[in-house]
Amino acid sequence: MIRQDVDLSRANTLGLPCRAERFLATDDIATTRDALRQAVKRDWPLTVLGGGSNLVLQPWLPGLALQPSFADLRFEEVGEGDVLVHAGAGLNWHALVEALAAKELWGIENLSLIPGHVGAAPIQNIGAYGVELADVLERVYLLHLEDGREAVFDREECGFGYRDSVFKHALENRVVITRLVLRVSTRAQPRLDYGDLAARLPAKPSASDVVAAVSAVRREKLPDPTVLGNAGSFFKNPVVANEQAKALLAKHADMPHFPLADGGVKLAAGWLIDQCGLKGLRERHVGIHERQALVLVHHGGGSAGELLALAQRVVDKVQARFGVTLEREPRLMGRKAR
Repeated sequence: MIRQDVDLSRANTLGLPCRAERFLATDDIATTRDALRQAVKRDWPLTVLGGGSNLVLQPWLPGLALQPSFADLRFEEVGEGDVLVHAGAGLNWHALVEALAAKELWGIENLSLIPGHVGAAPIQNIGAYGVELADVLERVYLLHLEDGREAVFDREECGFGYRDSVFKHALENRVVITRLVLRVSTRAQPRLDYGDLAARLPAKPSASDVVAAVSAVRREKLPDPTVLGNAGSFFKNPVVANEQAKALLAKHADMPHFPLADGGVKLAAGWLIDQCGLKGLRERHVGIHERQALVLVHHGGGSAGELLALAQRVVDKVQARFGVTLEREPRLMGRKAR
């Protein structure tokens, strides 16, 4: 049943105040399609919410906020050690990672402790510790918001890039994801060449060992959103041309940098922000985390406006010092007022 005037302050990991004009959590296709038909017929703006972990909510969300709660999970053996995992969009992502690791299924263990729901994973092409969702995704099942028709996208159709996909561009606010199909393996294939993961693990780690190690690293570096409101990494790591990277390295020899196959160079946004002396900064209700400059936090009692003003200050400081433009990672939803 569609509810009216719903408080969403606990539906986003930043804990920002927001009220939805209408809200519906749906766990079946028929109910979802019916809600979409109502929205189109009554000209309601539609917003699709996941676990609320990668967005900035403004105070008012007009129309209908739809939260997919599909929680189905099944496994399909396809030979040569490969297994297709069919996972509903409403499943908790980290719970899925743990479930696969417990079965010694390899492929997403490096993506542990990433907050949010399964359905949001392809939108951002989530990635961590040398692995991206694109490495394992086979198909995405979705419904078009305009008419409820179902479509199935394969990996290529998703247009994956670094923290990017077609769902942030041509299909932004046009579809609701209902299910993912991931290809994982029973064959051990740990990816431990990122950071100090290998040093934290035995010579032949289990998938659960890797999950535990990655989770420990993340807990050391990132605040728990249930304790301190945050949306994880607030800025993408910027990619610059090789020539610009060389010029920056001539001035900052210790600048972390990662050459890419296309000739560009990825820089560490957290390092750039830290060099501007912003780590640990607090402005009233919002601030920059004391251990990770890439994470903006909400101490409570603040608003999206305060957070976005702080984010713009960070962007301006980094641009002024390094000539590099940072791009916000979380999506912005809603309006400033009713």
